[in-house]
Amino acid sequence: MSGDRDQDYFADGMAEEIITALSRCNWLFVIARNSSFTYKGKAIDVRQVGRELGVRYVMEGSVRCAGNRLRILGQLVDATTGMQIWADRFEGGMTDVFDLQDRITESVVAAIEPWLQLAEIERIKTKAPADLVAYDFLLQALQLEYEFTAASLAAALRCLDRALAIDPFFARALGLAAFCHAQRCVQGWAENQELETSKGLRFAERALELAKEDSNVLWMAAYAIRELGMDPLRAKEIAYRSLHLNPNSAIALTIAAWIEAPLPNPKTALQLLQRAERLSPRDPRAWSMATAQALAHFVEGNYEQSATCAKKALAQNPRFAIALRLLAASLAKTGASNQGSETMKKILEIEPQLTTSKLRARVPFMPQSIWTHLKEGLVQAGLPE
Repeated sequence: MSGDRDQDYFADGMAEEIITALSRCNWLFVIARNSSFTYKGKAIDVRQVGRELGVRYVMEGSVRCAGNRLRILGQLVDATTGMQIWADRFEGGMTDVFDLQDRITESVVAAIEPWLQLAEIERIKTKAPADLVAYDFLLQALQLEYEFTAASLAAALRCLDRALAIDPFFARALGLAAFCHAQRCVQGWAENQELETSKGLRFAERALELAKEDSNVLWMAAYAIRELGMDPLRAKEIAYRSLHLNPNSAIALTIAAWIEAPLPNPKTALQLLQRAERLSPRDPRAWSMATAQALAHFVEGNYEQSATCAKKALAQNPRFAIALRLLAASLAKTGASNQGSETMKKILEIEPQLTTSKLRARVPFMPQSIWTHLKEGLVQAGLPE
């Protein structure tokens, strides 16, 4: 509900921190950031929100900055009756931002579960970065990463470089940098694939050293290690550690599904994605979930369903290269050669120099049985060998 659009990214960051902290309470079912943010700035009855998301409580509030002072207003509402359960105001200097987040989380959790043990509250607190300016660069990078373009990912990495120049031990900045480098390599947007692979892996390993108990750092590192380090079993172990710390993380569930599908454990992947969709039913990045579903169905040999899921993903993000590749191969496998060829043209627009041999070098972790079917479909659709 904050009014200053120039500070939107900061208000969003505060909201995401509170959501993450609440999610770490294993006995709470907490809707993911992406779905809850679709209601941002809209005058919608909380009872409607409760019905659409399937939740009992709704938290809303605002963040306002005045000079070096920060004011956060929050209220917790019963989504079945519309009655206010709790409301409070938190004020402090900008240097107190992390303490304010902890106080808000404690108050909300206590309002829902009055007899909560203090030990549980202590467990869910996050370690603050050493410098608020570095944290601000992280929030800017998070916004840029969500845009998912070659330019936005490059800009996100520049912000993260500045954050890490201030605080080289900032694990979340390291994890996000690893994640961004992996995305650029997957998309074919990396100007120097070898260099970005090396940097991404170095960031991931350093992040893991510094933040073994941070669920967000773990799923980012898991993705980078799967895509760049070609180590799916280690990536799987890290992803499940992330889920153990935060079982309400839709993105961690999605990353785990990405890793499981080609192992091959497609049924497990689809179960994980079903829960991810329940946690974030209005997710603006549902294209990632849908593409993971397409991969799982492709591994099962269900090419028609794979094509359906890939189309669903591309309707939301037409730039996602993995969805395009799965769609082209699935269409070719079902005999829709003309549609497969049209999709292949879009793939080669993103990465003109792509060949099956280059693609295989990126996915050595994929079992030969799955690769054989994927390659057949891609070649039938027109990808050079």
